[in-house]
Amino acid sequence: MEERWIKHYSSFHRILLVGEGDFSFSLCLAEAFGSASNIVASSLDSYDELIMKYKDANSNLECLKNKGAFVLHGVDATKMKHRSDLGKQKFDRIIFNLPHAGFHGQEKLLHFHHPFLATSRLHRELLRGFFRNACGMLQKNGEIHVSHKTTSPYSEWKIEDLAAENSLMLIECSDFKIEDYPGYKHKRGDGSRCDEPFSLGKCSTFKFTFQEIPVLTEQHSTSFDRQLPLCRFTHMNDVPLYTGLTSQAHITNGCSRIFGRYLNHVEETFGSTSYDVRGSLNDAMRLGFEQYIREGHGRPLSGYIDILEELKHRSILRSQWLIRMLSVLDMQQ
Repeated sequence: MEERWIKHYSSFHRILLVGEGDFSFSLCLAEAFGSASNIVASSLDSYDELIMKYKDANSNLECLKNKGAFVLHGVDATKMKHRSDLGKQKFDRIIFNLPHAGFHGQEKLLHFHHPFLATSRLHRELLRGFFRNACGMLQKNGEIHVSHKTTSPYSEWKIEDLAAENSLMLIECSDFKIEDYPGYKHKRGDGSRCDEPFSLGKCSTFKFTFQEIPVLTEQHSTSFDRQLPLCRFTHMNDVPLYTGLTSQAHITNGCSRIFGRYLNHVEETFGSTSYDVRGSLNDAMRLGFEQYIREGHGRPLSGYIDILEELKHRSILRSQWLIRMLSVLDMQQ
């Protein structure tokens, strides 16, 4: 069979599409490939909801199924890995185009430049949950693609940070042009004008891949030639400003695995005066080191220090977020 391409996607890729509107993007890929046997296309809406929302949905779905696509409805992108008909599958490409949590309150609020609007938080939680699920559904060397507006307020969603929380590394960011996908019709998807298009403006496709923790062998040095860094709390004003992750950022899943308790301690302490933050940190550090040594014979201390560096990096992200939140509260006084 001859391989066919359309932009970033090949007929040889096993492709999952989530959050489809009228399924015109899925159909665009299927038309380019001449078949949809490599495509799993899904929507959050039920079939009945789709037919009510989009005038072309029914015909698009019929064409997709005739070309061999596997179509699913009622798929929540933040919970999809738990579905029996989807969660155990692996994909070369997982695509989420123009993610949006829907309009909550007045739509015009989305154009107000403020990163902490309730709508912004909902959108970020949608993407956070999507990345958390999608990263476990990738084939080796697979990629997660999110096409996303890059102007304000959409730039405030900081999708690179959300991806990095799940050990996903940005490998490329390319311009998204709707003319590259003949037949694709982007829809508002919510509200009374759900079947109408919206202005795309500047938009990019962000490509992420999963970066695994390096495999450490016995040939690595086991000498304790580096001193463990001291962990101490500093004043928030001393925390350097975070300028964003790069594609070279050292992101692994080791930090989340070993220090899960520490990474949750901020959430656990808010609203609770009985929780011992310092005790939690010390306990997590001790147990984390024991786990690291137990997981592999001959592991060098330098590998553990690399994980601590990532932990420090994530702590800075949390501190920066707190600074911004406090600034918002100050402005509201």
